[in-house]
Amino acid sequence: MKDAFGLPQSLLVLGGTSEIALATARRLIARRTRTVWLAGRPSPALDEAAGRLRDLGAEVRTVAFDALDPAAHEEVLGKVFAEGDVDMVLLAFGTLGDQAHDERDPAAAVRVAQTNYTGAVSAGLVCAGALQAQGHGSLVVLSSVAGERARRANFIYGSSKAGLDAFTQGLGDALYGTGVHVMVVRPGFVRTRMTAGLPEAPLATTPEAVAAAVELGLRRRSETVWVPGALRVVMSALRHLPRAVFRRLPL
Repeated sequence: MKDAFGLPQSLLVLGGTSEIALATARRLIARRTRTVWLAGRPSPALDEAAGRLRDLGAEVRTVAFDALDPAAHEEVLGKVFAEGDVDMVLLAFGTLGDQAHDERDPAAAVRVAQTNYTGAVSAGLVCAGALQAQGHGSLVVLSSVAGERARRANFIYGSSKAGLDAFTQGLGDALYGTGVHVMVVRPGFVRTRMTAGLPEAPLATTPEAVAAAVELGLRRRSETVWVPGALRVVMSALRHLPRAVFRRLPL
């Protein structure tokens, strides 16, 4: 169960090698979390991530999970919830894709959409149902400011995140009053392996900063978290720019 400040004893991470997710897990373990499931494709990286969290004092187990195999989500995730209550689910998997390549390869573009949106809808609904059945818990979903308004430079990725963001908000409304807390996290440019080599955007941040914002959001039971917070104002302005002006910006 969560403590008085809303922090979890048990955590299920969907996307067990995500740098943001692992930074969040480390931060929560330092506070109170004692049991962690890392769900992802079996790999040395997943095993290494589990080992590092164990070194911090948590009981950590890995779960074979593939976002692109929604037919297996109910069975795979159901086994985790069958072992006991899960206080928090962190949905952190996703892929950036390669915009220039994916525009020329529709199958690759579909893979981005299936990972970031379809897979997340499937896993999110399975976890939401399990959290509702146990009567408590938080579902935290990593979205992106890229979903606020499609940009020429990454509209395939951005559109998938827009769908995920809208889905998460609607799910939060559907679960309101059930004891399940749903929180969408909208980071800007985060310095990770996924963004290595890309031009750094203004207000760039780190996995550790996102983790700190997630913790604060849990304590406050926030429904939406921007990282950094200044992006809320920036994106509000960009969202309302006339399209003819927006498409001329160096974004």
